[in-house]
Amino acid sequence: MIEQYIPIFIVLAFATVFSVAVIISSKLFGPQRPNQEKLSTYESGMKPVGTTRERVSIKYYLVAMLFIIFDIEVIYVYPWAVQFKSLFGEYGIFAFIPMLIFLIVLELGFLYVFRKGGLKWD
Repeated sequence: MIEQYIPIFIVLAFATVFSVAVIISSKLFGPQRPNQEKLSTYESGMKPVGTTRERVSIKYYLVAMLFIIFDIEVIYVYPWAVQFKSLFGEYGIFAFIPMLIFLIVLELGFLYVFRKGGLKWD
């Protein structure tokens, strides 16, 4: 049984050795000429404004959460809805209850964002 996995282990070992060799060779043979300009932070060619420890508005995270919730919902609900008639005919209510629980959990995420004011676009 383990003999079937030997080619996979060989490919993984080769990939690991090759990637480590490339990284080490770039460190050994690559140009190492650091200066003040190269070591400075880069923000689209502009001088950096403020520190990296500034607080980010909660709206940023709420918008990201909305996107993730909507994305997950579409990915799982669309194929389920396409096959719903055959699923419901074969499995009955057992095809509906898990999706109902899934949608309730996602809607709780939307409710949280709504309560935090993530849907108010100022």
